[in-house]
Amino acid sequence: MFASAPTILLADDHSIVRTGLRKALEASGAWKVCGEACNGREALSMTRELAPDVLVLDISMPDLSGVIVARDIRKLRLKTEILVFTMHDSEQLVREALSASVRGFVLKSAPTETVLQAVASLLTHKPFFCPGVTDAVLRGYLAPSGGLLGEYLESGENLTTRELLIVQLLAESKSNKVIAAMLNISVKTVESHRGNIMRKLGAHSLADLVRYAVRNKLIEP
Repeated sequence: MFASAPTILLADDHSIVRTGLRKALEASGAWKVCGEACNGREALSMTRELAPDVLVLDISMPDLSGVIVARDIRKLRLKTEILVFTMHDSEQLVREALSASVRGFVLKSAPTETVLQAVASLLTHKPFFCPGVTDAVLRGYLAPSGGLLGEYLESGENLTTRELLIVQLLAESKSNKVIAAMLNISVKTVESHRGNIMRKLGAHSLADLVRYAVRNKLIEP
């Protein structure tokens, strides 16, 4: 039994989605929505500050993608459970979420009751995946040949969290100078990261990075 009402933080860049979720969650009378974040950076900051029991997290958000947010939250070693709430159901996205220790995954097309079931399950630290996430996807992730991102399963080279962030910023048309200022690093360091990213992904142009970012839900198409 919880000493007080469990807290839930909502992170989605669409206010109508946050409003609907808040209404459904608070209608239960057992949970408290402690805040709302409209972008990835805000979601990370508010999770660090509020340490909610559950973070309901969209994957495709501005500033920081949901996958990067999930990874960084895990580094904070909080007890916050993460429920990915997204319109995307690709196998690759599920793999990324699982790799970031996400234990809940619900599609936005699912009934409201499914979201409530997912939150209830995560509050008892039990995983929850909606029917849209097939057993085949989970088996594919757990298989010995499974990796984080399908693009470089053959090479085995995964992008770091910092590299994923730089990919996202480049795909958002940010210049090397702007990225350097945002991340408090030198332009030369950004250029070095960019070169490593291109090598790891076998990319030859910015257009290749944009396509990669879209496929992996780092930005919206």
